[in-house]
Amino acid sequence: MDSQTAAPPPAASGTRIRLDIAYDGTAFSGWARQRGLRTVQGEIEGALAVLLRRHPPAPRLIVAGRTDAGVHATGQVAHLDLTEEQAAALSRHRQGSKKPVQGAEALARRINGILGLDSDIVIRRSSLAAEGFDARFSPVWRRYEYRVGDASVARNPLVRHNTVWYPAALDEARMNDAAAELLGLHDFAAYCRPPQAGATTVRTLQEFSWRRDPDGVLIATVQADAFCHSMVRSLVGACVSAGQGALSVERVGGILAERARVSEFKVMPAKGLTLLEVGYPADEELAARAEQTRARREPLD
Repeated sequence: MDSQTAAPPPAASGTRIRLDIAYDGTAFSGWARQRGLRTVQGEIEGALAVLLRRHPPAPRLIVAGRTDAGVHATGQVAHLDLTEEQAAALSRHRQGSKKPVQGAEALARRINGILGLDSDIVIRRSSLAAEGFDARFSPVWRRYEYRVGDASVARNPLVRHNTVWYPAALDEARMNDAAAELLGLHDFAAYCRPPQAGATTVRTLQEFSWRRDPDGVLIATVQADAFCHSMVRSLVGACVSAGQGALSVERVGGILAERARVSEFKVMPAKGLTLLEVGYPADEELAARAEQTRARREPLD
């Protein structure tokens, strides 16, 4: 969902580290660093700048997929490249132990320490990246969840930041039938914001289904090889419209042929969307996958 430039493989003397990240997107202007705005990338890179203030320049993050303002993540992935000097500076001894804490494994704890216990960002894990790993270009799929509470569900203010409350009853079966119309390899231009010049909107939608959780909230699981901008929220919006009976199940699939945005449904709000997981191939296939993806989709994620 981004147009960032991927970093090249680290130099032989450098160290590439993978970060697994969770965040509440409510108070962020999205993932990507923006002057004068609070973003997830900006906060993490700010923490890195503090950690490595004696060994500039601070590294930049390359992410699996930029998330929009208000979108959350429990399984975001990014990588950064450290110089040999920076990697050495991050290693230190545990108190009372002669065994050093290696920089890759210690980085998550040290970033979290700077961000604070009440931070809306948590680095869940940091690890030495496998050879050929590229957070943006190596994935084989991304999986999202979208939460909708319809008129049949009692509103719960404790989940107001990650659940969209919809004022009509929705038919789960119709929503699943509509989702099935969209599965497979298609040009999703009708369900995406207009792309950058030369960028493709062809994607493979691998999974799209709806279920109700124990509280009755409708939850969509959406997985694809990659997503273009606003694609998930558009797909969900079409299914919600079908679930309300305002759009036929067949029309949800038929819109694909339009290859341009239509006004027959509304794009759903960002706050209901969470990036759950990014899937990568086996280590020995990482570099090949990255090259394959670059060749196919260089202009965007």
